[in-house]
Amino acid sequence: MTLLAHAAHPETASGFLSGLLHPISGPDHVLAMVAVGLWGAQLGKPAIWVLPVAFPIAMAIGGMMGLMGIPFPAVEVGIAASAIVLGAMVLAASRPPLWVAGVIVGVFALFHGHAHGTELPEGANGTLYSIGFVIATGLLHAVGIAIGLVHKFDWGKPALRGAGALVAAGGAFFLWQALA
Repeated sequence: MTLLAHAAHPETASGFLSGLLHPISGPDHVLAMVAVGLWGAQLGKPAIWVLPVAFPIAMAIGGMMGLMGIPFPAVEVGIAASAIVLGAMVLAASRPPLWVAGVIVGVFALFHGHAHGTELPEGANGTLYSIGFVIATGLLHAVGIAIGLVHKFDWGKPALRGAGALVAAGGAFFLWQALA
């Protein structure tokens, strides 16, 4: 019976599932969201949880802007720049004050959220879609944190910085594509 109840409301499933799948369907999004977790893990407490919480909050605001049709400049450039900057922060093992790291993450999250919000599938439930993309984002941050914990080992510090370099390089590639 439960399956039939869900089948009667495909907009519910498509809204949530579309939102859940959207962040993982674009490698530019994946790189930036994983980088938030990498950087949080590298910075340690309290950044390890502050950054991955700040991102989805700001992303939800950007998503609402996108759902409401509020224009936002250069979204694809901002998304690519987020991977470049966040990757560079990990590469450099940058340790700014927590509020600065939070602002960096929050500003870039607005771009990601706006992209998610404007790409709501026709007929999908916006609330469920938003819940889905916030959950997927949290999971990508958790992957970044798990990988980032290698910094606790001597061999892990250069490996983590190398991961930051890969994220930044991927962001440069996506920026090149966005500008081409």
